[in-house]
Amino acid sequence: SYTYHRYMCVCMFRCSLWTPWCWFSKWCKCFLTSLQLSPPPHTELMDTRAARPFSFTFNTSDYRVLLMDQDQGRLYLGSREYLVALDMQNVNKEPLIIHWPASAKRKGECQMTGKGRQGECANFVRLIEPWNRTHLYTCGTGAYQPICEHKEKNLSAVDLESGKCSYDPKQESVAVLINGNLYAGVHIDFMSTDAALFRTMGGRTAIRTEQYDSRWLNEPVFVQIQQIPDSAERNDDKLYFFFREKTLDSSGGTSPSVLARVGRVCLNDEGGQKSLVNRWTTFLKARLICSVIGEDGVETRFDELRDVFIQPTQDERNPMVYALFTTAGSVFKGSAVCVYSMADIRNVFNGPFAHKHGHNYQWTEYTGKIPYPRPGTCPGGTFTPGIRSSKNFSDEAVNFIRAHPLMFHPVYPIHRRPLVVRTGVDYRYTAMVVDQVDAVDGRYEVLFLGTDHGTVQKVIVLPKDPTSMEELTLEEVEVFRVCLNTCSLFDLLVSPQQQLYVSSDAGLTQVSLHRCDVYGRACSDCCLARDPYCAWDGESCSAFTPSAKRRSRRQDVKHGDPLRQCRVEKRLRETVQFGVEGSSTFLECQPRSPQATIKWLFQREGKRKVLNRVGGILKTNHGILLKSLNQSDAGLYHCLATENNFKHTVARVALRILDRDIVLALTAQDEDEEPKTRQAGPYPQSPLLSTPFPPEIRLINQYCQSYWEQLNPKQQQRKRTSRRHTESQDQGLG
Repeated sequence: SYTYHRYMCVCMFRCSLWTPWCWFSKWCKCFLTSLQLSPPPHTELMDTRAARPFSFTFNTSDYRVLLMDQDQGRLYLGSREYLVALDMQNVNKEPLIIHWPASAKRKGECQMTGKGRQGECANFVRLIEPWNRTHLYTCGTGAYQPICEHKEKNLSAVDLESGKCSYDPKQESVAVLINGNLYAGVHIDFMSTDAALFRTMGGRTAIRTEQYDSRWLNEPVFVQIQQIPDSAERNDDKLYFFFREKTLDSSGGTSPSVLARVGRVCLNDEGGQKSLVNRWTTFLKARLICSVIGEDGVETRFDELRDVFIQPTQDERNPMVYALFTTAGSVFKGSAVCVYSMADIRNVFNGPFAHKHGHNYQWTEYTGKIPYPRPGTCPGGTFTPGIRSSKNFSDEAVNFIRAHPLMFHPVYPIHRRPLVVRTGVDYRYTAMVVDQVDAVDGRYEVLFLGTDHGTVQKVIVLPKDPTSMEELTLEEVEVFRVCLNTCSLFDLLVSPQQQLYVSSDAGLTQVSLHRCDVYGRACSDCCLARDPYCAWDGESCSAFTPSAKRRSRRQDVKHGDPLRQCRVEKRLRETVQFGVEGSSTFLECQPRSPQATIKWLFQREGKRKVLNRVGGILKTNHGILLKSLNQSDAGLYHCLATENNFKHTVARVALRILDRDIVLALTAQDEDEEPKTRQAGPYPQSPLLSTPFPPEIRLINQYCQSYWEQLNPKQQQRKRTSRRHTESQDQGLG
């Protein structure tokens, strides 16, 4: 919209508040003010009072939402050297704060190693897990000397304890506490060369992945970790973790590529007896595929796994796995969301193992004998009731899994295609959260996707046909004022109270999920929005809550058909806009729905036809710019929006063209000359006022008087009088 400001400012004639024709100058300013077409998304978000930003007034950064405690209604936030507990209902309420810096001695030692040029020599809080009902277990980087502590949930008591956390704050890590045992995927050395999935604390044996074995982990970046039961037998419970890692493609030379992985281990794994001592004996991994085939037949693969959200279902053993990917490299930007079923993931882990074989040493399917028990099987589980510990596994089974941790078949997404795809855009997705919403016509999944431009896209998943789904972008908002295309969003969380929490390097913002006011004041706009959080209540588009007593709420998420939901609406009132002959003017039209297609119609002398103006015209997402106006451009312009075969008029603008010579006469007064006297009344007097003007000029006078009185709250009564006067004159001139 800023481009439009420049266009119009260049096109306008001279106007000055210093001339006796101050009223016409005010009209110019008024006209320029009307060119503030649509506020930036962040401004719109804040103006609707649907968002609450939070950030410290003192020096910190790198905000991470690390824990949501619904029982106590608190949101625990970690940042550089601070641990914060916020009120989930209102993050602007007085927070509980602990200042948790690294010692001055440790910071000095860190800087002596050459670190700290980018502020790394500080304690970045990276882990907050519930220890019990009263305490939290927290970890920070500690200026490249990780530290962990037990803290009371009111952030008062501190009990120091050694623990594990990434040394480098730039290294991503994941962790979860299960029955007092900490399972974590981190880089556990100063140089970040030793990445491991490990278990520590609690009553079980400390255990980790094989060290410096690229067949297990090769420069991994851990993304998500979660316990998912495999069967009713608790000994079969497994820990699933998602990561990306580098690999050397033997068929493509030595150029490394990045692959997305899903791995798993058994929770009751105790390591081997002779081999793989204090190492996982059930570690397996498989590749995650997320790709799309274009119209030219070329397959685009999204290999860089960025985020994973595990959506619970009624069956705790079969949650849905939403995975967020981007393309590798910086030349081609693309993002995609793929959805996987746990049944497909388990089938791959129960399938053939990968094996490097042949003169080219390529990956092939292992066809030899599989030892018993099958590698990856949990001791004491459904298929191994007689084996009580992994230390009782045969040497053959342990040696096999050490050499064959990779499965041959990859895991494909549901329907073998992404749910959401973004290509040819200048941004990438960085974070994701999924919310299940009950609407009038069913339950829907709504995805909130954070970008590296600091915006959040709200996307709904709709059934396209019995075998496939489609996505529809409802809106995109900028949630951080300082994130003007410069920062990535780290974490997104949704609370049961329908609040979205977004964190970035700049701070945290709480956003209401139902911003129904932005869909306008018409039933058709509310219905076309297809937002399951909103419904038409007969008077406005408002938040929807499922209830049998509120059947009058109108909502059609699946089809978005206003004809079935809405009554005939009142005809849209036309607005009057003025343009100067030879200049330019902008006709604004911005539909509420991003899916709508726009067509402009031009009506003159009772005839309406598609706008086909010869000469300069610039069509934008906000409207059209008409250049070099002439008298033939005067008429009624209709902005027609079409969506789901439903057509409705978004704007009706009556454009009136002012004669160039009259405007030049009005602005011919020397701008540097101060008016000698100012008479009472809304406008300064001038000899030209005694000259009769066309009705358009008198209407401009009345319009601008009404406009400027609206800006003065002390003249509300005069404003209403002026409006009535203007409307009566408008009818008389019409």
